[in-house]
Amino acid sequence: MTTATIHSVSASSTAADIVQFFSDLARRWQALREENDTLRIRNAAEQLGVSEAELLATSVGQGVTRLNNDFKKLFTEAESLGSVMALTRNDAMVHEKTGQYKDLSIHGNMGLALGVIDLRIFFNRFVYGFAVQEGSGNRARESLQFFNGKGEAVHKIYANSNTDMQAFQQLVERYRATEQDAFIVLNERPEQESAQEESKALLQAPSDLDVQQLRQDWSELKDVHHFQAMLKKHHLERIPAYRAIGADYAQPLDKQAFEDALLNAAATELPIMVFVGNDGMVQIHTGPVKTLLRTGPWFNVLDPDFNLHANTQLLDQVWLVRKPTTDGIVSALEMFDAEGRQVALLFGERKPGKPELEGWRELLQQLLAKHALVADSAILPPIADGE
Repeated sequence: MTTATIHSVSASSTAADIVQFFSDLARRWQALREENDTLRIRNAAEQLGVSEAELLATSVGQGVTRLNNDFKKLFTEAESLGSVMALTRNDAMVHEKTGQYKDLSIHGNMGLALGVIDLRIFFNRFVYGFAVQEGSGNRARESLQFFNGKGEAVHKIYANSNTDMQAFQQLVERYRATEQDAFIVLNERPEQESAQEESKALLQAPSDLDVQQLRQDWSELKDVHHFQAMLKKHHLERIPAYRAIGADYAQPLDKQAFEDALLNAAATELPIMVFVGNDGMVQIHTGPVKTLLRTGPWFNVLDPDFNLHANTQLLDQVWLVRKPTTDGIVSALEMFDAEGRQVALLFGERKPGKPELEGWRELLQQLLAKHALVADSAILPPIADGE
């Protein structure tokens, strides 16, 4: 069967156009499912040329419930569900963590969850929410799913065998939207030209970059959380900064370094931190990784409370990055796709006030010895202490 792309509706579409579009979309998705009943909704949306949220909206009233947009309050009540599986992903990485939402705090549009499920939440990117029932019998799954203005998933919460399902259903009813229309009109639409401009900014430094001042500011960092503000001061994204700064602070590695880092951490039982994010959420695992498995393009961590699925074919660059702090140098392994978007970040397990784990530094030295590449810019000498 050929699945021709259909163009999404816009705010200027008539009511009749919207109804017709989603009616056609529902029929096309049904045909896809009849052809392949294991096809995931994300892949179906890609084949049909629409967003995942638009596709999900076609099933409102048939196992899908629209949620209202009081997402901050909903997340403060997620602890009542007990054990769940939290899922955050981007195109290259899927991060799944099982536990309970605890210690949630909200500061403006920023949310923090600091329990086993460790999150950095950007609520200004949350636009659409659905409660979803999938399958039946032993294959039944219930979830809460949240999407940005482009209809891309930012976070999903899946019930498991230890979830309080009464609390789950009560939560869905409390946040059930008044209108249960089987369609949505996206409030953001990806434009090819703007996407190209964004990709260019992610990969190229401004022509007037003052590299010496960048190195000075970098050398004076006191906290890793100040790093983004420093980049913003210089109108820089990460990859251009890393290419400019010099190998003492940022060193490119072969892409195999990502997989080898996980293999080494598992072999030495080294506790690490694994960050995966998108524009609305960053999700973090802290602890060891144990069960690793390659399945085609996917390299997987398959532990009882943590799964990571990494499509390593989508990795384009890997950088070892060092940042000064009041606790000493903190080193990270950062992974990027071909557009220059960060898809994953690895640290050794650490807490403020404590130095970086020696085992993590040893692991990184091994990666450097095996996978170091030559940066595509001049490498400047390191700044001496006190300079």
